[in-house]
Amino acid sequence: MTAEDHSALAARAAQVDDELAGLYPDAHCALDHDGPFQLLVATVLSAQTTDKRVNTVTPGLFQTYPDAAALAGADRADLEERLRPLGMQRTRAERLIGLGEELTAAFDGVVPRTREQLTSLPGVGRKTANVVLGNAFATPAITVDTHVGRLSRRLGWTEHKDPLKVEKDIASLWDPTRWTDGCHRLIKHGRAVCHARSPRCEQCLLLAAGLCPQVGV
Repeated sequence: MTAEDHSALAARAAQVDDELAGLYPDAHCALDHDGPFQLLVATVLSAQTTDKRVNTVTPGLFQTYPDAAALAGADRADLEERLRPLGMQRTRAERLIGLGEELTAAFDGVVPRTREQLTSLPGVGRKTANVVLGNAFATPAITVDTHVGRLSRRLGWTEHKDPLKVEKDIASLWDPTRWTDGCHRLIKHGRAVCHARSPRCEQCLLLAAGLCPQVGV
């Protein structure tokens, strides 16, 4: 790709985000939370389930286990029962207890503010770390979930399926000020219009504006 090609692609990527910002002005993290600890736990729980389902479990969970120390000392049977609606409750309970223990031992119960420290915690990968950085600490971060990856490929921003490669491609196109909220907007559009199967292209303002090349559609 030439420098001119990349410049044009970056300009189109910015236009896409501007259009989506007008369409989804309230786009935000879909996981209900109050502070970094709650967001970290909720994001860890969101693996292989939906944000909506996590939101039905976390209010009672955080009332009983409000901090890392409480989570580290959780009654495993009680925790598993609370997590049962999410499935894989034994694995999830073990992961949360380990998370609480490591947070307490290594960080005095305080959620760390760097990606390196976050990913040192049990059950925390780069995606989870980026969610916490971007939404709890206002540190620009790109979260590549299934929607962000799919839309980025259809928009011609990336050819990759590997999340890290997709993240790097988006980072090369967007100014960091767009990273966190821009991903929320892509997720909203993916859920509302640009479905994995049978995308509603006839309803898409990006296609109407000549901003989507419909790669692979």
